[in-house]
Formats: sequence, C-alpha cells, structure tokens
Amino acid sequence: MKKEHCMLLTGRTRQKIAPESSLVSAIISKILAVAIERHASKVTSLTVKIGALSHISPTQLREHFIHAAHGTIAEEAQLNIEVLTDITDPLAQEVLLESINIA
Repeated sequence: MKKEHCMLLTGRTRQKIAPESSLVSAIISKILAVAIERHASKVTSLTVKIGALSHISPTQLREHFIHAAHGTIAEEAQLNIEVLTDITDPLAQEVLLESINIA
C-alpha cells in the first residue's frame, strides 16, 4: 500500500455552482489522477481536513463523496475527515486533501 500526500485548496477559489458537488468532484478527480499516475487498482483511504470556516460539513462531505465515488476505484475507500477548529488559521476557509492511500 502506498501513501500519497497532496493538498487541494478550495474556499477562496471554489466555484459558485453547487459548491459541495464541485468540491467533491475536485477531490475525486485528484485522487483518481494520483491513482492512475501510480498505476494503482484501488484507493483504500483518504484523509480530508475541513477548515473551521469551511462551507461544508463532515456529513455533507461524506454524503457527496459516497455518491461521487460510486463506480470508481475509490468507491470502497475509507474517508477520514478531520475538522479543524482554529478560525484564525489562514486555511480556515479551505478544504485540504491531506493524504491518499492506494493499492
């Protein structure tokens, strides 16, 4: 199993239309790109950090992820979500794709 580290910043740069769907689509695109680049057959888990002032809740993120990952090599991936609490952090409005584990 390989562990990849990467970061996806949203928030100030997010799209205006259906932000939750756009955000999760961007996460899925990123993890699939990493998996394809590494010739992986499966995404086993990923960790996403949600900033304290982010526009998405862990429940929303999980629901959208389940739907977006359906039928992909990330379908059975374990989604780990960490909610950050520091509202003064420069990334408080962001959502970060912290790591991806692939097989």
